[in-house]
Amino acid sequence: MTKIGIITHGCAKNLIDSELMFGLLSDKGYEVSLDDSSADIVIINTCSFICDAERESIKSILQQVEYGKNIIVTGCLSQKHRKELKDAIPEIKGTVGTTDFLNLPEIIEKILSGEEYIEAVNQNPDYIYPENIKRQQITMGASSYLKIAEGCNYNCGYCIIPHLRGKYHSRNIENIIKEAKELVDKGVTEIILIAQDSSYYGVDIYHKPSLAKLLEELNKIEDLCWIRIMYTHPAMINDELLETIAKLDKVVKYIDIPLQHSHPDMLKRMNRPVMDYRELVKHIREKIPGAAIRTAFITGYPGETEEEFEHLYNFIKDTKFDRLGVFMYSREKGTPSYTMKPQISAKTKRERQKKLMQLQQEISLERNKKFIGKTMPCIIEGFSDNGHVIARTQYDAPEVDGVVNIKTQEPVVPGDIENIKITAADIYDLTGVIV
Repeated sequence: MTKIGIITHGCAKNLIDSELMFGLLSDKGYEVSLDDSSADIVIINTCSFICDAERESIKSILQQVEYGKNIIVTGCLSQKHRKELKDAIPEIKGTVGTTDFLNLPEIIEKILSGEEYIEAVNQNPDYIYPENIKRQQITMGASSYLKIAEGCNYNCGYCIIPHLRGKYHSRNIENIIKEAKELVDKGVTEIILIAQDSSYYGVDIYHKPSLAKLLEELNKIEDLCWIRIMYTHPAMINDELLETIAKLDKVVKYIDIPLQHSHPDMLKRMNRPVMDYRELVKHIREKIPGAAIRTAFITGYPGETEEEFEHLYNFIKDTKFDRLGVFMYSREKGTPSYTMKPQISAKTKRERQKKLMQLQQEISLERNKKFIGKTMPCIIEGFSDNGHVIARTQYDAPEVDGVVNIKTQEPVVPGDIENIKITAADIYDLTGVIV
């Protein structure tokens, strides 16, 4: 039996694509594994969102070349650089675009029959979720991501995603509910909804924003404890959505809303909504008291002046976000900002990023200390190397936010929700005991 290894880079959306590849190839009779050492063919599902992600993907490809593997490159890197990729690394046996992985069984058969190179990259990608494939999860734990849509209709100045994934396509509610129930039947406690913009969900197929309706249906699933939403867009946050999040008991009070900047001139250059974000955040907190708000900002976007940066600094200082990430602008070919002038030096971008993160660390520590002495429901994730139990509050998403470290001799089960009394806090993480 032909053995296939799959290596995944990039975001949770890419992880789900790899899990769909697992299901597709397993159904065709291949032995599919995360262990590439004994594989006859290795599929490398790549990321190309920023330069650092591309370098990581290329490093992985070159490593497999050293091992003498038959390599198929899928995902964003092959979509973006199909010709350059083959020219640079001629050992590659196949390149498959972001919307073309359904062709993998045929491509594998051609490679096994001796064909030197096969390309399947649609130059006009249009991602439709393959509902007929049974997704085979790579990792199982307390939480699982669930893709509710793919593609993007926005044209943000720094982002290459619309060129790599195509227009926005929502999955229908019935298929999402069916998959969610299957995940819960496997023991998943928390479902995390993802898309390029989750708040745009349903506009294309139901002709109106329908995330609130989807949440209502998901909230009915028995044995599902938490529902988390990632990646919402400020222009799509409305009262119906906020009121639904507030009232549904299984929907965690956590709003992930990447704002990217605060200064109106910068937002205009970024092709982002020019809004009063102070009022937006205030409104969210009024509608969902106690909600944690996560956001992200970019430093060093072309033309960012010192005045515009200070505007952003003061906005963060005054607003006091619960969770915050700062990314240095990455100049990507194919984006509107690639040719913008002036480009900001790497040194300035780093200095500005560091200044914002130092500010946020102060805010985060101040906020975390307020949890000391409180008892909070936390989801059990697993165990650390030193034997501590690792958990998360509803205000923390996996991988990007903090955790709760618990010292206990009591038996706990990943996925269970336990009441934890917080006894200590640092910049990002909490410490607690089971009560």
